[in-house]
Amino acid sequence: MSRPLKNWRIAFKYLLAAAAIVFISLLFPNNTKFKFQFELGQTWRYDDLTAPFDFPILKTEEELNTEKAERLRNFSPYYQMDENIADSAAVAFETAFNQQLAEVRKANQFDDVSKKPDRYLNYGKSFLDRLFRRGIVRIESDHLKKGRDFVVNIVRGNTAQPQTIDNLFTVEQARSTISDSLPYAKLSEPEFIFPLIESAVRPNVFYNDTLTGKFRKEQLADISTSRGMVKKGELVIPRDGIVTEEIYQKLVSLKSEYQQEVTGIKSGWMVLLGYILLTTLIIGVFFYYLYSLVPEAFEKLPSLAFILLWPTLFAYLVYLVESSDTLSPYLIPFCVVPIVIKTFFQPRVAFFTYIIVVLVASLLSSLGLEFALLQVIAGMVALLSPIDTKNWSWFFYALVFIFLGYALGYLGWSLIQHGAWDQIEWKVFAWFFLNVFLTLLAYPMIPLVERLFGFVSPITLGELSDLNRPLLRELAIRAPGTLQHSLQVANLAEAAAAKIGADTLLVKTAALYHDIGKMNHPAYFIENQTGKNPHDAITPLESAKVIINHVKDGVQMAKKHGLPEAIIRFILTHHGTTRVEYFYRTHVNQNPDEETDEADFRYPGPRPQSKEETILMLADSIEASCKSLKNPSEEELFQLIDKIIAGKDSAKQLDRSTLTFVELVECTKIFKQIMKSVHHLRIEYPEEKKNGDRAENPNGADEQDANASG
Repeated sequence: MSRPLKNWRIAFKYLLAAAAIVFISLLFPNNTKFKFQFELGQTWRYDDLTAPFDFPILKTEEELNTEKAERLRNFSPYYQMDENIADSAAVAFETAFNQQLAEVRKANQFDDVSKKPDRYLNYGKSFLDRLFRRGIVRIESDHLKKGRDFVVNIVRGNTAQPQTIDNLFTVEQARSTISDSLPYAKLSEPEFIFPLIESAVRPNVFYNDTLTGKFRKEQLADISTSRGMVKKGELVIPRDGIVTEEIYQKLVSLKSEYQQEVTGIKSGWMVLLGYILLTTLIIGVFFYYLYSLVPEAFEKLPSLAFILLWPTLFAYLVYLVESSDTLSPYLIPFCVVPIVIKTFFQPRVAFFTYIIVVLVASLLSSLGLEFALLQVIAGMVALLSPIDTKNWSWFFYALVFIFLGYALGYLGWSLIQHGAWDQIEWKVFAWFFLNVFLTLLAYPMIPLVERLFGFVSPITLGELSDLNRPLLRELAIRAPGTLQHSLQVANLAEAAAAKIGADTLLVKTAALYHDIGKMNHPAYFIENQTGKNPHDAITPLESAKVIINHVKDGVQMAKKHGLPEAIIRFILTHHGTTRVEYFYRTHVNQNPDEETDEADFRYPGPRPQSKEETILMLADSIEASCKSLKNPSEEELFQLIDKIIAGKDSAKQLDRSTLTFVELVECTKIFKQIMKSVHHLRIEYPEEKKNGDRAENPNGADEQDANASG
């Protein structure tokens, strides 16, 4: 890698960390936090607390609700009188009166009315006016249920007057009053105007929802939110004092006033600076941890971005939930973090990442220590649970364990805080249940993360290790001997990986595919030969090219069939930068006077870096080379294995590997145990001649040399 490109990659890594810090810091509130933690009934663990300033004692929510209920119970709704209705009713009455008067005169009826029409007209209009001035109400059903003594406010013009419902007419009562009063009127023929007055009656007093809502809010707004004052310097609670209900309310009041007072005095930018410093410290420690102890994650930009994504994402989720009045932070499925990360990295990486996520989230959460404690417990349970993404049964068992971790942790915390069963908020358990249910999202997230960040999961590896996969079926048909060799290498590598705690499924699957490039020229590899050796017809240089090209051909096939990048890495590294020793020596022996370009006989590499890549390289060479021995004794077999491993080391093929010396020793023991029973005949190596003597291969036997010569 060129120096400018390397510098750019380093700068981009720091830019990723800086972006995470800035994003998380902007989610924090711009006001200061009250520095004391307290719970009702608990002991005050701090020094004596005196009031730093005068502050009112806030009423409890229960007190405010009681006062509100009392105000609403005594509140009178507002009805408005529509004066235009009385005028329109009078006009309608007069029109109907004149029409009926004309008809009765033609029929010579109602002589008294015909003689004195004005008297009857004026009486009717006056009667209607009295009814409308008193008020004919259209009463709301809810108000009618409260009885005739229920008081309402009647708005006439710009004034409002309280009245009981009993002092108002309904339409039925108004018509009943007409029928009761007209017979006693000083009119000879009152029956003439009775139907006219009755038909003119209609409601003129209506419920006004707008006015009612307005005055209800004003009345509730008048309720004082405080009761009493605490003066500056007054003792709020002594050290080791018990937080009683009265003291608890004082502390709540002080906390509220403190946040308002200090926020008003101190700059929000200073508060933001404090959050930036704290976030930088947390992310900085995490960044250094990845740099120093998890180089496989730090060196790769996708891996680094993937890990830094989690504290950023969950900080934003906590911010959204805290902004809501209905949701609880316990709804957020934090255990998705260790489950998903453990799928692609070591459990210690998952745990450290999870702790960072919880620390950042705790700064944003209003639940404080309780929140952090329960999340850490749940995370540890998730990491210790037998979660297997290939086995749904174990996955569900793990979810049950996580729920129990949350539930028992919260129960213990609540009993410590309150000391009584009736004080426990049982609805929190519903949030825990939803949390665990959402943790199921970890399963579909794994293949999504694979594609976004170029990882490979056990789910995918399990699918790829199926021998019925198209590429492996093709290998079985075109190069059956190579498939058998790959299966034996897979078993050998898997056993060694299991011994040192490496990824057994990854190395096993990679072993199945590491030699797929041999399908292009299967007859050039001895495990597939049944007749004449094709190498006899070409030069050693051409033979070396064919042998070396199986790596390049394998990579091309792997990409064509969509194999993960992690598998392709094994194809590239399973020979590292070693020489095709057999053909190199043969070429040198055949051309003693020519200068040989060693690069023509070397694999392009790169050399293996991970433990799994190193194990596959060793298993590949050991499996093939040991079969080149004819009826070896145990001592000869073990010496050859030691020689192969020493040769890889002396050729600097293990220099970049993360495999430790202790782990290499353990792998060697496994290789020796398994290879005791493997005795396939392989060709002896021609010795390199030097001054008439036979020299041993400094790099040990190599699998491709044994396969190539036939």
